[in-house]
This record gives sequence, C-alpha cells and structure tokens, in this order.
Amino acid sequence: MPKQFNIPRGYRSDLIGEIKRRRSSDDPRKENLMPTEIDLGPVVFRIARFFGFCYGVENAIEIAYRALEENPDKRVFILSEMIHNPNVNADLVRLGVKFLQTADGEQLIPFSLLRPDDVVIVPAFGTTKEIFETLESLGINPQSYNATCPFVEKVWKRGKQLAQQGYSIVIHGKHTHEETRATFSHIRVDGPSVVVRDKAETELLCRHIRGELPEEQFYRDFEGRCSEGFTVPRDLRRLGVVNQTTMLAEETHEIALLVKEALAARFGPEAGGEHYADTRDTLCYATSENQRAMRGLLAVSGDLAVVVGGYNSSNTSHLVELAEGRLPVFYVRDAEEILSRDEIRHLDLHTKRREHTRGWIPTKEPVRILISAGASCPDAMVEAVICKIAGFFPGAREVTAADRLLAAN
Repeated sequence: MPKQFNIPRGYRSDLIGEIKRRRSSDDPRKENLMPTEIDLGPVVFRIARFFGFCYGVENAIEIAYRALEENPDKRVFILSEMIHNPNVNADLVRLGVKFLQTADGEQLIPFSLLRPDDVVIVPAFGTTKEIFETLESLGINPQSYNATCPFVEKVWKRGKQLAQQGYSIVIHGKHTHEETRATFSHIRVDGPSVVVRDKAETELLCRHIRGELPEEQFYRDFEGRCSEGFTVPRDLRRLGVVNQTTMLAEETHEIALLVKEALAARFGPEAGGEHYADTRDTLCYATSENQRAMRGLLAVSGDLAVVVGGYNSSNTSHLVELAEGRLPVFYVRDAEEILSRDEIRHLDLHTKRREHTRGWIPTKEPVRILISAGASCPDAMVEAVICKIAGFFPGAREVTAADRLLAAN
C-alpha cells in the first residue's frame, strides 16, 4: 500500500480523492490511460488518469509542517520555495516560515544571520553541496528537515555511479532551475559534467563531441554549465545522460540518442558501452505517469484543455507543451485566474507572460474540457477549477457525492 502522508486537509479534495481511489482500485497496474469523465450536461469534464501531488511533494509538505509543529519557539526557514506552487508557499509564509533565497537563487536573508538553534528546511528540489556545507559550518544540521525528493537523490547517486565508471555526465535540465543547480553541484564533484537544456544545445555539444569545433569554443558555448577542469576532448570521449526529474521523457530520449550517435560518429559504431552508458532516463515516476496520462487525455476528443499548476513549475509546463498545437490549452495557476465564461488569465509559455483571453469557452454545448495538473498542484485546487467552470453553465448538474462515486466508472 502506498505511503500515506500527513498533509493539511485543505489541500485534499473529496471529489478528486474519490476519483483517484476508484481509478486505482479498478486499474492497480496503471495500464488504462483513458481519462475520467464527469458529464454535467452542458459541460463535460475529462480528467487525466494521473495528475496532482506526487510522493516527493507530499513528503516535502509533511516535513515542512512537522518542522513547524516540532519547533514552535524557534525560527524556521526554507532554503527556497518548498515546491513550485505559490499557494502552498504562501501558506507556509503565513505560518511564519521565512525564505532564505528565491527560486532563482537570489539571496533574501544572508546565511550569516542564521543561528545554530535555527531550523532550516531543505526543499523538495534539494540544494547544492556548497549550501549543505555552509549550513553545517554554521552549526545547523540540514538533514534534520531535509525534504529532498528521493527521486532527485536517485539522480545524484546515478551520476556518482557513472563517474566512478569513468564516464562524464550530460545533465538534461534547465540550468537555472533549483533541481538542476543542485544536481550539477553534487555530480560535478564526482566527475566531469555538462548541462544541456534541450535538443538545440545537445546538437551543439555533439559538434564538440565529433571534433567539429575548436576546443576553446566549448568553454564559451557552455560557460557556467560545465564542471571546473572540464577538458576537451578528454571529457567528451565517454558519456552518460541523466536528467532533471521533471523534463519531457521523449526529449531526454532524443538527447541521449544524439549523444550516442555523435560518439559513434567519432569513435565508430562498434564503440558501444566503451564510450556510451545506456542510462535510459532518470525521470521520476510521477513525471512519467503524468505525461503518459496527458497523451491519453489528448487521445480523446475535447474542445479545450485547462492545465493547473504554478507558473514556474517545470513538470506542469511540459504538460502544457504536450497539448499545444492539438487544441486550445490554458495554463492557469488556480481558479482565481478563471474570471468568467468569457474571460480567463493564463500563462503563455513562450513569452512567460500572463495573457488575458476572451471567448475562451465555445458557445456550443456540450463543451468538452480536458483537465490536468502538475505534480505540485493540490487536489483541492483542481476541484476548485472544475467547480468554478461548471458554475458558468446554468443548466449544469451540481457535482454531488453520487457523481463522485460515478465519475470513475
């Protein structure tokens, strides 16, 4: 039985909880990716098979609230955002937690102001080896409330294994993201490492692998994204690929294939494991499941999609990317972004700006709306979005307890 975490009741939803329980009971092997349908008459909601809080997020929230409960008379800090959900982070601030850094690493409170009796929580993304050492030097034990996701730590261990086997490590991730900054910090201690964000950067790296570009150009192309002492071509001869746990699975696969092909072009197709370590991907299970479920959701017909999650959430943004070009998709932080049946505020992934769109819901009925959410989005937030949209349709049936039981059938 999956571990049950102690998280605030306000993050849970009877509606979504019942849907998830029914789907889990009917499909314990997680093979059926068909969405759950709630038909309210003029509006039909089709909800992804997998979405919302994952193991690492629930674990982090439980640890944060336990830290507050166990230390009522101490100052409690979090290194940066606990998870990428503004509502959850705001709840912690209201309870008195202070953030030491922004998600981008900007210092809000100097470490020099910390005292040995302060409590410092390490967020779900983990943190750099240097920050762990800084906290320890101040007399603070960062392991006391270390909420680093186990799947992130698994990537660190995999990187260490590759380095011990003599491979340099290519990290597929956003180099400014907290998780990738932490992963790069831990892995680069064990062996030569370089970060690539996408296929375009990987193709540039592959030109260096094949020896098509001057060695000195590598250090300009990957400034700040390769480990100290990285040497070309020595450290581009044997490579393995790991990734930020929230990236797109197929993109990581394509990046690994590009690296493998570049090594084969340089050292011959028979080089095999001598030059390339087949690591598959190191995505967490929730990222993989949510992306699979989004594909299952898109396989059925819909008039539009709504994806719920924090605007700086990497895993949520990738769900939006999967839907883009297939149908209109609206990336909303919470139900407050949905203003009316005619108006909605949402994030444009490409400009990184909040847009204001009119006429987002078709006038025809029934309207079929696809729903998904990122791994840091509480179930209660998804229910709030569904109920708010349903309220725009006067003829819609109310979502009752009976519907909760029928929804997942």
